[in-house]
Parts: sequence; C-alpha cells; structure tokens
Amino acid sequence: MTDQTKAALPITVRNITKTYGRVFALNDVSLDIRSGEFLTLLGPSGSGKTTLLMVLAGFTRPDRGSLTFGDREVIRTAPHLRDVGMVFQNYALFPHMTVAGNVGYPLRLRGVAKAEAGRRIERALETVQLGGYGNRRIDQLSGGQKQRVALARSIVFEPRILLMDEPLSALDKKLRDRMQIELRHLHEKLGMTTVYVTHDQREALTMSDRIAVVNHGRIMQLANPRDLYNQPANRFVADFIGDSAFLPVQREGSTVSFAGQPLTLAHPIPDAASLLLMIRPERLRLARDITEGMNTFQATVTEVVYQGDSFLLYARTGDGSELAMRGAIRGGTVSGLPATGDRITLGLDPADTVLIDGEEVRR
Repeated sequence: MTDQTKAALPITVRNITKTYGRVFALNDVSLDIRSGEFLTLLGPSGSGKTTLLMVLAGFTRPDRGSLTFGDREVIRTAPHLRDVGMVFQNYALFPHMTVAGNVGYPLRLRGVAKAEAGRRIERALETVQLGGYGNRRIDQLSGGQKQRVALARSIVFEPRILLMDEPLSALDKKLRDRMQIELRHLHEKLGMTTVYVTHDQREALTMSDRIAVVNHGRIMQLANPRDLYNQPANRFVADFIGDSAFLPVQREGSTVSFAGQPLTLAHPIPDAASLLLMIRPERLRLARDITEGMNTFQATVTEVVYQGDSFLLYARTGDGSELAMRGAIRGGTVSGLPATGDRITLGLDPADTVLIDGEEVRR
C-alpha cells in the first residue's frame, strides 16, 4: 500500500442531531477528529455510537447539522463518493466470490483496470498478512482471516478515512486481543484517519489515540485513554471505564472528608454541587503497603476471591459503603491475606484520590 499519512483528512462534526420519533439517537453532537488519528466511539448498546458512525459513512442522514471531511461539506454526499473505507461488524463478505474477488470489489465499482486492480489487491492482502490467499474461498477461512479480508477490502482503494463498526466482536478473546494490536500497527503504517466503534472498554483503551464516550446520543467525555481512565468527567464515564467504587464525601470550603476524616488531595476539587470519591480497586493498598501521607479507610472484609495471578477483596466501611481492592498474588500463594470478617485498613495515594461530579447524567 502507498503511504496514507499525507492523504489523511480531519473530520469536523457540528451539531448533528438524529431522532427516531421522540427518541434522540444523536443529540446536538459536535466533535473534531484529527487528521490521521485513531478515535474510538465507546458506549453501551443504544448509546448512539453506531448511529454517529453511519452518519460519517453516509448511510444515515441526520435531521440537522454539518459534517466536513477536510474542507468539504459531505452531509448530502452519497456514501460511495465520500472516499471512506468501511469494515462492518459481520464483515459483509460475498460467499460466492474468492478472497481476491471480495477485496477487488471496490476497484471494480470504480472501473480500475484489471492489471492495476490485481496489483492493488495483492498489496492489500500483503498488508493484512494474507499474501497468496487470493484464490481461497471465503468458507475456507478462519474468523480472523475473514476479518483481515474485510479490512483489505476497505483499504484497497486507498481511502482517506477508515470506519470500523465493532469488527472484532465475533472473534474469541485470544484472537481479539491479538487483532487489536495488529489493527493498531496497521493504522500506524497507513496513517488513515480512523473512527472505530466498540462497547468494549479494554479494546478502546488498547487501541485509541483518543476515546469519545457516548451515552444517550451525547458525548460524555473526549480524552486520551490515560486521562479518561484516571480523570473521568462524571459518574457515567467512571462507571463505564474500568471498575470503581463510589463513596459519598462532604465538602466544607476547601476541605473534603469521608466519614468525618479529611482527605488529602492531589487534584483540584470539581466545581459540582454533589461530589463522589471514585476508587479504582487496583489503587487501594493493604496495611503492609501503606506509606506516609496516604488516605486511609477502616473497613471489614466481606469476601476474598482468588483469581490466579491476583486476588479481589471486598470490604464494607463503617457507613455501609462497599469497596473492592485488587492485588497481585505474591509467590503463588494467598497466605497472609485478610479473611472474611477481619477489620482492615486500606490506603489510597492522594494522586489516586479522585473526586468526580456525583450528579447522574440525564438526557
């Protein structure tokens, strides 16, 4: 394949709205996607992420709003004229065609000469590590190979934008994990502006330059994976990305406390009427690992779960709040861990003491 970096286009979404009856699939969505970046639309089923992808592809016409690729308004442009490659969730391969026939289909639609099409098909197959597979039938391929054929078909005509709708959802976990890395490497090689849809938070964190968390047809937060995980904008994002416990806190001026105990903070206090302390299980420490300056919590162990390379400890604080703490198994043994009913002290570094807006996000 040729170098796509110079060909990549930025995408500008402005005030896109799409309704079905009284339901907002998209509610005044605005978004800037950088040229050549890998942006993921992440959210639960029915959140609007796939609708937004279909608007980008041209398969769904919004009720209002603007969509530009580079400096070109495309809101009324037909899908096949948008210069966009698309990988569907079910791959949408033609079973009666060979691998080469499937990959070359977009070239045939564009009237590319047979010899040139053959060269492009082989380059696309080599790019996705399927060189020499052109004469195979689709029913002779594994799930991972079918996914690669669908990807080769989407890039064979060298589009400036690539859209992917949960392309790994049909694969088993081990293959899905491997394909996440392969897709990321392919994006780095081709440099096309890529918009990827998934409901899998770990997949999004693994692959993306930035992630747009979508719910109720709105973008809840747009950030890089690290900031999204460590500094979620609200409870929905904190709850959807990773595992979290939420403890009620009280604010008095510049002081925030839990159960009457002031908290040491390393981050600014959000400007919100209601605050919650978000605690990630892997950030808590048992008494043996607590260092000076940590915030501490007294709790009673309710359950300890062995998970092979790690353990998960559930505990309840004096006010009834539930906590979970995850730690590594040391030396392959679980000896020395607290037992159900034990009173324990848990520590949390100020850098991991994150306050979020406690208000529920509504439509």
